[in-house]
Amino acid sequence: MGGFTTDRLHTELWTSWASMLRVYAAAHGLTSTHHAVVEVGAEEIVLRVAERWARFTRDEMSTSEGVAVPFLMQEDGRIRIGDLEDEMDMAAERVAREMLAKA
Repeated sequence: MGGFTTDRLHTELWTSWASMLRVYAAAHGLTSTHHAVVEVGAEEIVLRVAERWARFTRDEMSTSEGVAVPFLMQEDGRIRIGDLEDEMDMAAERVAREMLAKA
């Protein structure tokens, strides 16, 4: 893929990832005493629940607990976080569920 096309694809995937995090955080928030907030920027996405957070950049996910693992959005829409790879929606659901369950 050319540079422009790759950049555009990354932007679309980035926006989709943020949207999926919002949707699943809101859904899991219905049964939680906490509210999740998703902050979106061109270089990072942060999911906050109470004092905890998970930060995504183009190539890493880090957390308030000191965890840092590789993060990769693949061209086919799959997400790899550390050693786990899944469809984007399932990865977002897992992240939101884990964040709200520990809050």
